Amino acid sequence: MPADLVLLSARLLDPADGRTLPHTALAAEGGRITALGDDREARALAGPRTAVLDLKGAVVTPGLVDGHMHPIGGAERTMGVDLSGHRDLPAVREALARAARDLPPGGWLRGWGLDPNVFGGEPVTAAALGPAFQDVPAAVDLFDAHSMLAGRRALELAGIDGPRRFDQGAEIVVDDEGRPTGLLLEDAACELVEAVAPRPTAAERRERAAAVLRGMAAAGLTGGHVMDALGDTLAVLADLEAQDALPLRLRVAPWCQPGGDAGDLARLIAEQGTGGRLWRVAGVKLFMDGTIDNGTAWLERPDCHGESTHAFWPDPDAYTRVIGELQRAGVPTATHAIGDAAVRHVLDSVEKAAAHPSPQGGAAVRHRVEHIETVPDDTVRRFAALGVTASMQPTHCCEYTRADHTDNWSRRLGQERASRAFRCRDLWDAGATVVLGSDWPIAPFPPLAVMAGARHRRPSRDLSEPPHGPGQALTPLQALRGCTLNPALAAGEEAVAGRIAVGHRADLTVLADDPLSVADTDLAALPVVLTVLDGRITHRDAAL
Repeated sequence: MPADLVLLSARLLDPADGRTLPHTALAAEGGRITALGDDREARALAGPRTAVLDLKGAVVTPGLVDGHMHPIGGAERTMGVDLSGHRDLPAVREALARAARDLPPGGWLRGWGLDPNVFGGEPVTAAALGPAFQDVPAAVDLFDAHSMLAGRRALELAGIDGPRRFDQGAEIVVDDEGRPTGLLLEDAACELVEAVAPRPTAAERRERAAAVLRGMAAAGLTGGHVMDALGDTLAVLADLEAQDALPLRLRVAPWCQPGGDAGDLARLIAEQGTGGRLWRVAGVKLFMDGTIDNGTAWLERPDCHGESTHAFWPDPDAYTRVIGELQRAGVPTATHAIGDAAVRHVLDSVEKAAAHPSPQGGAAVRHRVEHIETVPDDTVRRFAALGVTASMQPTHCCEYTRADHTDNWSRRLGQERASRAFRCRDLWDAGATVVLGSDWPIAPFPPLAVMAGARHRRPSRDLSEPPHGPGQALTPLQALRGCTLNPALAAGEEAVAGRIAVGHRADLTVLADDPLSVADTDLAALPVVLTVLDGRITHRDAAL
């Protein structure tokens, strides 16, 4: 059979050791790499319908994978006012007021990406966002997507007039007189407002999701580990694939929340392995805590506000039992755990679960911890011993914390814990499998920027600023592996993904230059020449 795709005059980069392969061309057929060789050999495999491209010395890497993302839910979440680039309250107020003036009668003002650092040391309240935010139904997500500010009208429509109890670590923040401040913490509280806010139509959600995924492919992504299956996520993926419009290979981990029953867990287990050629349900996502910025993380000692003292699961032992049941069913888990107590409890739970043999003597169940923002030395050493993947988002550190610890995250933690921020290198050196991701829409999705952040640890808005924790920076090769080979290892797919080899998936990212030799601060701007998924071109630079 003729090849579907032939790439010529290429430099083929192996992320296992950073060497350039002794070949200049590759051929792919049926979604797999079928041949590596020189240009003459590869040309001989082409037929009349083969796409043959001369890369003119561009560098081919295995397809870049985002290890933690929310592309479908995030597509809807980011349909409001983008506040992520605003660094002070006056700019935020002006952006919201401008958007409010353009609303139709009865329309809702929505926004996303609000950085709590804009409030300085003042309380995070809806009143601080100005009168325009109070006069119309309004709600904005803070950058972490674990909290929301809702205006007076939105609170009224949601029937929120005071505190409530929840089955998870959620909260309606109130003032000294018991009146809501507008700050809603965690999913159960935010859902009260979401339930009464208008939503886009199914067609609008699909169109927006497709546009986001095309942008991701243009940035060089060929895959992602999706950490939710909210709403109609799975239906959207099925529709896009049916239309031949799914440009990324996606692994989806639906949520398991506190308060669920045995039937809920059974449904999650039964859902495993469902999907299509390019997407499937593979794993379960859980939460052990919230965020440090909100005071909802789970720390071994309270933060400097006396907060972050409790788990997201009111009964942490119930979480341990769920991990055990999923382990016995052969289901991998990914747990959001940011604070040191949360990470420790996840590792303890995995260790208990690992006492049970894998089902039918199959491969070991591969568990993960997501985020890992501050942990002590003894916790770092446990990841490799337990075979737990460390899934990390270096741009969270770069974009939302500061080297001098004057940011909200660092002020809450205090000097000691803030100094052990995002220990990517320590975890790597201790033998853990470190996977890199963006957590989009929490931080931008371009994978080269994620890799760059892991290398330079500086904010993209000003690369002249000092790095936060330079000792935790990854090497260029480590950063590349964190977006290629290591995601494959975490998924148990290293036999077919993460390297350029015959028989491996033809998921490829082509860059204008070698990402291992480009300066750390220049990497994010390195042009993506071509993106290939399953042997099909999903992005092609106009110059090629």
